[in-house]
Amino acid sequence: MTQHSGSASSCTLAGRPELWGGVECTYNRVHDQYFNQLESNGHALRLDDLDRFAGLGIKAIRYPILWEQTAPDGVEKADWTWADERLNYLRKLGINPIVGLVHHGSGPRDTSLVDPQFPEKLANYAAAVAERYPWVNAYTPINEPLTTARFSGLYGVWYPHGRDEPTFKTALVNQCRATVLSMRAIRKVNPQARLVQTEDLGKTYSTPALSYQAYFNNQLRWLANDLLCGMVTPEHYLWDWLVDRCKASEEELFWFCENPCPPDVLGMNHYITSERFIDENLANYPKQFHGGNGRHQYADIEAARSLSTPTGGIKPLLMEAWKRYQLPLAITEVHIDAHREDQIRWLAEIWGGACKARDAGADVRAVTVWSLLGTYDWNSLVTVCQGYYEPGPFDLRSEEPRPTAIAQVMRELAEGREPAHPVLSGPGWWRRQDRFLCSTPVALRGVNFEERPRLNGSPAPLLITGSTGTLGQAFARVCELRGIRYKLLNRQQMDIADINSVERVVAEYEPWAIINTAGYVRVDDAERDAERCFRENTLGPNVLAEVCARHGMQFITFSTDLVFNGQRDAPYVENDEIGPLNIYGRSKAESEYGVLSRHSDALVVRTSSFFGPWDQYNFITVALNTLKEGKPFRAANDLTVSPTYVPDLVNVCLDLLIDRASGIWHLTNGSPLTWSELAMQAAERAQIDPYTLQACSSQEFNFLAARPRYSALHCSKGSLMPSLDMALDNYFRHMGDIRTSRNFFHDAA
Repeated sequence: MTQHSGSASSCTLAGRPELWGGVECTYNRVHDQYFNQLESNGHALRLDDLDRFAGLGIKAIRYPILWEQTAPDGVEKADWTWADERLNYLRKLGINPIVGLVHHGSGPRDTSLVDPQFPEKLANYAAAVAERYPWVNAYTPINEPLTTARFSGLYGVWYPHGRDEPTFKTALVNQCRATVLSMRAIRKVNPQARLVQTEDLGKTYSTPALSYQAYFNNQLRWLANDLLCGMVTPEHYLWDWLVDRCKASEEELFWFCENPCPPDVLGMNHYITSERFIDENLANYPKQFHGGNGRHQYADIEAARSLSTPTGGIKPLLMEAWKRYQLPLAITEVHIDAHREDQIRWLAEIWGGACKARDAGADVRAVTVWSLLGTYDWNSLVTVCQGYYEPGPFDLRSEEPRPTAIAQVMRELAEGREPAHPVLSGPGWWRRQDRFLCSTPVALRGVNFEERPRLNGSPAPLLITGSTGTLGQAFARVCELRGIRYKLLNRQQMDIADINSVERVVAEYEPWAIINTAGYVRVDDAERDAERCFRENTLGPNVLAEVCARHGMQFITFSTDLVFNGQRDAPYVENDEIGPLNIYGRSKAESEYGVLSRHSDALVVRTSSFFGPWDQYNFITVALNTLKEGKPFRAANDLTVSPTYVPDLVNVCLDLLIDRASGIWHLTNGSPLTWSELAMQAAERAQIDPYTLQACSSQEFNFLAARPRYSALHCSKGSLMPSLDMALDNYFRHMGDIRTSRNFFHDAA
């Protein structure tokens, strides 16, 4: 058995793991449709992404030079333009590429995972890549061959949509054989080339009755690497299953024993869904988790959603892999679809687990942040193009890729520092008590999980002003759901316009940020009460900004669409000229200027036209209740606004705050429409006859304060808020009690 020493980049066991990165590059096929993540995330057209990646401090990057993209019509007609530019630039930047050739794909149209010639065809392409880039020292010819074989040959999700063991076997054997032949071809050009082989590190837990199935699953997860290492002999646990059920021939299995290609670095991909729990007690779980194996019916669910005690995390899984193979390890994918604080908690926890595994003797070389540009449509396993986006270290929903808090954590790790963001002091959702999707959490007997990992970071809270208002209460509710420590304050506890009062509270709680939702909100009354309006809306935020700047704290405050005069017919963006028509608008306009002049890193959010599930007096709730009772409801048909769903606003604001975003941002759910049109849309969705809805001129309301005719807002910095259609769907899901608000936010994480 020949082993090639070294790794994708040097790292001594005595030190910390290296930090690597990766670009989500799945190029999968569903029937005759191809899904290309590089097109979805725009990296196909942005060379300067590589500069962004270099700024994170990564040593190596999993990088795609994909077969389907480079040589769809054969190696002879390959177009190397894109690959030449990218790989040479990575070389200039000093980042070592770990080149991937197939990523959940099935090859060009003239082949597939069940094509007998698939291995030789990929090896031919691999040889061409190595000849063109002989300096590249690390390869992943095929990403996650076992996972791809399951999805393509057993579950029918990806092409060629097999649903039986023989198709699964053929897809797996072909991919593993292709990996061996590809590395053989590559090493003819570069004998020092290393194989960084990736696979999911999943593990299954079970009730005693299903221990046989859990054991099978836990042996199956190693099968691709067992084949590559030449370990699948007649003594292997899965040998009889492969021969009898999967119709594998002894010849094709022995081929791997005669042609072993053990990875130089065993890459372990790990997700929150990687650890499963199976339970025959179906009544304890929602029906979408029900399944079976022909012998037993059982629920199959994420362990985090069902087990009363969290599992030990990634360290014991790494130790299992180390004990089995005694090969250098790397965590080659770390990603979670969650709110920002949980994304960085997940990364910090995985990093900590990798360090602990190293301390315990496992040769863990690196931790790879995946994906640097986020991912698209993985909530549907990349089978439907819906544009569902999960941000990563860079958020693509902005005009240019915007660094998130994950990027800052990566820089800290790359510099040898411990992540220091205050939200790291809270537990991730997978460790909180509201995480369960079963009726009764299950305690596994005889299984000793490790204690909850130590959480780094300060226990400092957020301070939230405006305890009696819609927005303040919404922030408190969402912080509770997201595991963010906070203190909600009323006017008696802190007078925001009194600097001594503010300083006293800051000294008591030592917060890391202040969210100001307090203020004077009665637009018409402000015309007669200007002094109080300016005290609450202008002086107060200015005082808070000054104190936050002095203490190095983040600050967020809220402004309004009423800073504009409405003399246009297109949504306003952040840098449009303001010109308020009333006292309330003036108080907010002066507040914006004062806050940003005192605290240049403050975040000022302009928003408008709130509706939500937690405030019975918002426009939509009042409109629907009135129309349902058959009473007249009047709504202006000449004032155009952009409605804002409060839970969306709060969640996005918290993400931006954690990311340390600054400046003025417009945050609404878009879709400019009049108040009467909004009432009509809501009534139609609620299936309420709007016959008593009266669309009328704003003059009929005899407003004391002038309103802009058109005050819809658009965010030029990025479309972070969901569409109005999605917001209305969520509103009615709440109001109809289809889900509790707790479960809704839990699922959203």
